[in-house]
Amino acid sequence: MIRVTLYQEGTDLTGCRAKGHSGWADAGGDIICAAVSILTCTCVNALESVCGVIPQNVAIDETDGVLNFDLPERTEAENERAQILMLALKQGLSDLAGEYPENVELSIKDRRK
Repeated sequence: MIRVTLYQEGTDLTGCRAKGHSGWADAGGDIICAAVSILTCTCVNALESVCGVIPQNVAIDETDGVLNFDLPERTEAENERAQILMLALKQGLSDLAGEYPENVELSIKDRRK
């Protein structure tokens, strides 16, 4: 199972932790693992290239199926753009978890500063 946690502070999504393998198919043919990877990697890359927000604490380990990142301090304008991407990530992961509940689990946790 892939377990994904999105972290929020107030109404802002501020980080992501994804770990595990879906078990849906063998490595290289697992569309669920590929979908989670595409959603999370695209979010990390677009935060920088589209929003100008360089994610912090980025950790990727393909063997264990790990991708983690946090948003840094950001201006109000940067945060508005970053939240659009984070909400798109949340939507994509929520849709995937709804379609494949035995393979993907999504949780939202409050993170206090």
